Amino acid sequence: MSVKIEFIKEAAEDYKKLDGSLKILCDKKLEELEINPNLGEKLGNKYNIDLTGFYKIYFNSKRYRIVYRIREHLLEIIEIWGIGKRDKEEIYKIVGKRLKKKLKASYASNKKNDTYGAIRRAALR
Repeated sequence: MSVKIEFIKEAAEDYKKLDGSLKILCDKKLEELEINPNLGEKLGNKYNIDLTGFYKIYFNSKRYRIVYRIREHLLEIIEIWGIGKRDKEEIYKIVGKRLKKKLKASYASNKKNDTYGAIRRAALR
């Protein structure tokens, strides 16, 4: 089964920062991931960061990690959230910050577009 791989904006920037040899190794791992989306290890709560639903795969002798999640709608999409060094579990902290930022933006957007909630609140007055 082949899937589509998408990068969030920040992860695309992570990828661009890799040197040529690391990009080759990363590309090989992403090709494997396209064939088998469940290749990675499941993440849960890592260092007090809730990464439930995310996976990790390694490249460059486990010095670098790709953190991703699988989105399933009409077709399977793998969403890359971060690529970075293993050092001090920094990649998990980076993905955690990105996730919080996205959740805040999503919450603000939903709150702004919550016409049903506005109608309901007006009715209760």
